Amino acid sequence: MNIFHHILKQYWGYDSFRPLQEDIIQSVADGKDTIGLMPTGGGKSLTFQVPALATEGICIVITPLIALMKDQVNNLKSKGIKAAAIHSGLSRDEINTLLDNCIFGGVKFLYISPERLGTEIFQEKIQQMPVNLLAVDEAHCISQWGYDFRPSYLKIAIIRELLPDTPVLALTATATPEVVDDIQERLLFKEKNLFQKSFKRDNLVYVVRQAEDKEQQLLNIINKVPGSAVVYVRNRKKTQEYAELLIKNGISASSFHAGMPQEAKDLRQKRWTDGEIRVIVSTNAFGMGIDKPDVRLVVHMDAPDSLEAYFQEAGRAGRDGKKAFAVLLWSNNDKVRLKRSISVSFPEKEKILAVYEALGNFLQVAVGSGFGMVYDFNLTLFCKNYRMNLMTVFNSLKLLQRAGYIEFTEELQLSAKVHFIIRRDDLYKFQVANEDFDSFIKLLLRSYTGLFTEYVAINEELLAKRMGVERNTIYQFLVKLSQLRVIKYIPQKKTPLITYTTSREDSKYIELRKEVYKDRKAKYEQRIQSVIEYGTINHICRSKQLLRYFGQQGGENCGMCDVCQSMKKTDLSVQTFDALQEQIIKELSSQPLAFDQLLIKLNAKQEDFSKVLRWLEEYEVVSENQAGLLEIIRIP
Repeated sequence: MNIFHHILKQYWGYDSFRPLQEDIIQSVADGKDTIGLMPTGGGKSLTFQVPALATEGICIVITPLIALMKDQVNNLKSKGIKAAAIHSGLSRDEINTLLDNCIFGGVKFLYISPERLGTEIFQEKIQQMPVNLLAVDEAHCISQWGYDFRPSYLKIAIIRELLPDTPVLALTATATPEVVDDIQERLLFKEKNLFQKSFKRDNLVYVVRQAEDKEQQLLNIINKVPGSAVVYVRNRKKTQEYAELLIKNGISASSFHAGMPQEAKDLRQKRWTDGEIRVIVSTNAFGMGIDKPDVRLVVHMDAPDSLEAYFQEAGRAGRDGKKAFAVLLWSNNDKVRLKRSISVSFPEKEKILAVYEALGNFLQVAVGSGFGMVYDFNLTLFCKNYRMNLMTVFNSLKLLQRAGYIEFTEELQLSAKVHFIIRRDDLYKFQVANEDFDSFIKLLLRSYTGLFTEYVAINEELLAKRMGVERNTIYQFLVKLSQLRVIKYIPQKKTPLITYTTSREDSKYIELRKEVYKDRKAKYEQRIQSVIEYGTINHICRSKQLLRYFGQQGGENCGMCDVCQSMKKTDLSVQTFDALQEQIIKELSSQPLAFDQLLIKLNAKQEDFSKVLRWLEEYEVVSENQAGLLEIIRIP
């Protein structure tokens, strides 16, 4: 048993790696810059956690997903592995303490959000750390052609220059070939080194169902496909409405969205994971870091804005390798909404500048100041005060983020934290002299470890329950101890955050470069068109459509999707049907032909040929022109 298998068995209890994992681990262990393209559920995190544990030093993990960051840190800690996270919600004092612990060996994995990379303190202290690996999760965010480009990711190149001998592992679940090349270039790979798992999911049946009455269709599907399910919707209100619809019809269900209290989210996720609830109805906030293997069904009530997002979310079904279904309910309204989303996602430039100007005034940031500062941001109050449309503001902030002026962290929920700032001997003297605080301090020390070396997240409700008092009593204890300089206490808060990545500019100097606005708008339009084609093209295997989008050409039809099932109704095998379809399209792409001319060229059985031709005419791919010749009317 080599060291990697030993670590896998010791910490995760597995005897063997999944396909591609060990290849990536070995590449990283050999000191090579590596990119791993692994679809959702492929076990990406193990590809950096295992080699990092096998080597002396600390692994720096860069990820924009704060919820996933917290989940992985907690998961590693539960295995006895030292891990910590730095993101926009932490105070400067917390960050200082944490970075010092990293330097002196108190941390094995440091998860960090990309906007923190550019800070002077991080760049200074990382050079003092024994970094063995730089892992970049959601690596598509560094590419300007990625569907979720983030300018803060470009700072990774600076970190690479500070750590020239440290290998980098870039990981993403969804990327086109253009994005893969861009990632390697921007991460300063010494040479291209891609490990790619096929996007093909043999056990996953993709279905597009034309549905004007989506509620009834959902009930039909849920009743037809047994087992655990996820239903994705576009907004928070719908999560509740659809969950109530399912419950009303005797199906155990619960809603889930980012705006819920963390305790409620954790409870609902656990009940679903444990099988107490069959269906979770959620926005796209649900899924990151979720690894429930036996999901039999994922239903999208509304079309997503990209096939990357759809592929990731649909891919949460059938991770156990057994048959599962990914269903998109499609209507004409989806096409209208997707087209309209272009102007919503890319407001006019004048509106974006107006949002930037109002933002500085709202946060009371003077022109020329604010660089590196983090501000709590009440989006609803901002829109009300300046009489601006919420979606216009939201998307303007995202574009200003892409342009490199700000970072916008959506609704972040931060736990209360405590750090003892007096020595143990002095704390004992304090307890003797202040009997009223003694039992509470003992409860804190019994409940949490590491309080003297770092800020530790605490649960005030749990402490109140253990002490048999109201939560406010716990809060008052913490405030008083903070005032007496026994502890440093950071109360729980839930808020979006704005970070100024440059000093505030006069809005007339704000530049939305071509690659930030015009080029990205054109790319967004292409992505929207790809989703519309996926929802409306009914003559190409669904799996093939997705594989083509991600640059995987060729391959056989899946034989299971709604399109393949439709082909089977002609009584031809999927392979025979597909071969004839490709031949017909190839011949007619060159020139229109009469029925007999085409039949002779194909040298096929007339009965088989007629069945495929009728099918192509039904789906408006081929038609007869005024001259009586067959021609292509829609490019497949």
